[in-house]
Amino acid sequence: MPLSPNKLANASSKRQPGLPALPFFHQTRVNQTTPAIVAQGAVQRLPRVALFLFCIAYVLPGLLGRGPWKTADISAFGYMAELARGGTAWLSPQLMGLSPEVDALLPYWLGAWAMQLAPAWFAPDFAARIPFGLLLTLALVATWYGTYYLARNPEAQPVAFAFGGEARPTDYARAMADGGLLAFIACLGLAQLSHETTPALAQLCFTALALYALAALPYRTLTPAIAGVLGLAGLTLSGAPSMAVLLGGGGALIQLLDRSNEQSVTRRAAMLAAGAIAIVTLLVALLATGLDLWRWRIELPHANWTTWRNLGRLLLWFTWPAWPLALWTLWRWRHQLIRMGMPSRHLALPLWFAGVAIGATLTTGSADRSLLLALPALAALAAFALPTLRRSVASLVDWFTLLFFSGCALTIWVVWIALQTGVPRQPAANVARLLPGFEHSFSFVPFLLAASATLAWAWLVKWRVGRHRAAIWKSLVLPAGGAALCWLLLMTLWLPLLDFARSYAPLVRRTLVIFQHQPRCVEIYGLSRSQIAAFQFHGHLALRPAGSDSRCPWLIVDKDAAPTLSSVVDLTRWNFLSTMRHPADRYEDVLIYKRAAEPGS
Repeated sequence: MPLSPNKLANASSKRQPGLPALPFFHQTRVNQTTPAIVAQGAVQRLPRVALFLFCIAYVLPGLLGRGPWKTADISAFGYMAELARGGTAWLSPQLMGLSPEVDALLPYWLGAWAMQLAPAWFAPDFAARIPFGLLLTLALVATWYGTYYLARNPEAQPVAFAFGGEARPTDYARAMADGGLLAFIACLGLAQLSHETTPALAQLCFTALALYALAALPYRTLTPAIAGVLGLAGLTLSGAPSMAVLLGGGGALIQLLDRSNEQSVTRRAAMLAAGAIAIVTLLVALLATGLDLWRWRIELPHANWTTWRNLGRLLLWFTWPAWPLALWTLWRWRHQLIRMGMPSRHLALPLWFAGVAIGATLTTGSADRSLLLALPALAALAAFALPTLRRSVASLVDWFTLLFFSGCALTIWVVWIALQTGVPRQPAANVARLLPGFEHSFSFVPFLLAASATLAWAWLVKWRVGRHRAAIWKSLVLPAGGAALCWLLLMTLWLPLLDFARSYAPLVRRTLVIFQHQPRCVEIYGLSRSQIAAFQFHGHLALRPAGSDSRCPWLIVDKDAAPTLSSVVDLTRWNFLSTMRHPADRYEDVLIYKRAAEPGS
């Protein structure tokens, strides 16, 4: 039985706290099943200056002031450095004869080009991170515009009021885009992986570009076309050709079947757009074939409790808080998910993108890096939950976020104070036990940035509980602000500690002490890609494979490879000197050998 006008007005006031009860609504054929009841006062946009500064504060920490981290970060940097100095072929980069774990090309090219173009006084690792900082920025922009154009879809629009006062389409779409961007930044799994110089960040950027292109295609032509080509081709060259083909093929099908935009584009134009997407998808498939980028990486998860528990935890925390809001969107908008036998674009597109990425997460070895590609789509889906949230649910999100991120920030400050003053004693003792040899020092600029960010968080909490209660994006301000705060605190107050724990520099420095002077070359055996890159970058060592005719005076062997060392070299010609262990990782051991003096020498 349908709701009476008075009951519908009461329901709307519960969904939008702070808004007056509305007399009744005129429901058209386009939006008669939409759950969004939004007045114009609820779609005030987030100030552009504040949003811009917020994004800058999220992008820069982690790109500035640190060294390459293990393992994927420095491994990718090693290939970039080899390309930059001309030590390997551009179409098949190698590091001491080892191919990359991710068969990508473009991310390594970008880092190498940046190092070649950077001034001589730029640190190579910093130069390599510059294009990746731009990729992260582009991913943020593409997520905002992708959500904006999805919200412009007629079926995504809120209920039209009989006497006016409903949200205007452009203002509504802009407010939803603000919410989508905040949801994207708030995702806990985004912070570290989006600040590394790895193919995963490039894949994230190009996935967001492809989502934007397909969402904007009914409203624009040139910019979405360029973004679509860049997105699908970039995904292919970044080591994910299968993802590019699936996203492009699924997007073309959704475009072909979608009927929600009949008022803005003709059916013929929709068919032409679907054909263009299909052609681009075919071309990127041919590109992957020509460059031999296809690889079979499907690994079904093991049928045991531990594997599925770990995947469940990853899905739970990596995509928090986007996933519960995305599920709420699918429930509240379920009547529009398939309407009249046709998918609704604003739900079908992000659902397809998220489904493909989650499927890759469950069937590939790098689960977290595959799940990273689902975040733009999940953020867009999360945005459509905002107009339907009840006040109690919004308050629950706020309180959980306030307690969680305030607790995390307090922990970071307490440990930092303990390292500076020795009080409280236990955190300082824990750091000394876990990181033997680490010496902390005070730096004024990071302290000032961290203090300013903490004060901004306090102001944001006060703002949230005070004014602007009607804005539909209000429930995501604290999650995004808290995530940005904790990341910034980690990259300022804890940066020396994290550099010591996550860098190979301490291990390399300990090894160089044994060498006493810079050797002309060093033989290696069993070292991983990241270890090879670390000894080349931090130690400036000329590495040679063990057993070669280089007659280097030193030999570095990974401990796990030691049992097979005798099959490669004559151990009677080498003297074992020491075992070097990474101070923060008891499983990171290398063995140091010195060439024995030959008779008569």
